[in-house]
Amino acid sequence: MPSSSAGKVLVIEDEAAIRDLLRLHLGLASFEVKETGDGRTGLTMGRGEQFDVIILDVMLPGLDGVTVCRALRAEGESRDSAILMVTARDRESDKVLGLESGADDYVAKPFGVRELMARVQALLRRNRRMTTATTTTLRIHTRDLSIDLEKRVVRVRDQELDLTKQEFDLLSLMAARPGIVFSRAALLQQVWRDDAYVTERTVDTVISRLRRKIEADPQDPELILTAWGVGYKFADAD
Repeated sequence: MPSSSAGKVLVIEDEAAIRDLLRLHLGLASFEVKETGDGRTGLTMGRGEQFDVIILDVMLPGLDGVTVCRALRAEGESRDSAILMVTARDRESDKVLGLESGADDYVAKPFGVRELMARVQALLRRNRRMTTATTTTLRIHTRDLSIDLEKRVVRVRDQELDLTKQEFDLLSLMAARPGIVFSRAALLQQVWRDDAYVTERTVDTVISRLRRKIEADPQDPELILTAWGVGYKFADAD
């Protein structure tokens, strides 16, 4: 990838006119763009190559976008890529379904190009903050909380906490991506992986335990927030 590239974007969209529009504007913003109009092909491309952002239509031939999103989150090179879901439907239930499948953000057709580009840039900034935290400094600092990812040590208000493996993994995952909503299914998939003996209720239980350990007032949390009807998110950085 050329050093001048702003990042790599995969567009999975079955409408050729929209693909052309996105290719043009992403290219003008110095992104390297790859594209396909088929869900199965998009899944293969996403699993085989790491992208910074994936723009994914819900209604696709081959495999629908929700299925593709879930499969990308499960394995492959783009497992941690930012995913922006696009659909012609604008019902709240469709937005929830997109987020629950593992998407980071959601935009409904018809969309303005400036809005979509702003969302892409925002997702890219968040993912790069996470990459910096996890691969360069190996530390996350926010408000009264600090996480040493290498030593697996968490401190709140300068007091070291005793966390279980799942508590640490869940907290560090969310804290590295402030503002991103994680569904319970996505947290199960990323923290518990292939453990078939846990349920979405397990996520609620661990979140409750974490709040008791890190929040000044667990009944009025300021760090781990509830995204009603979807899941949880870590508060945006100050």
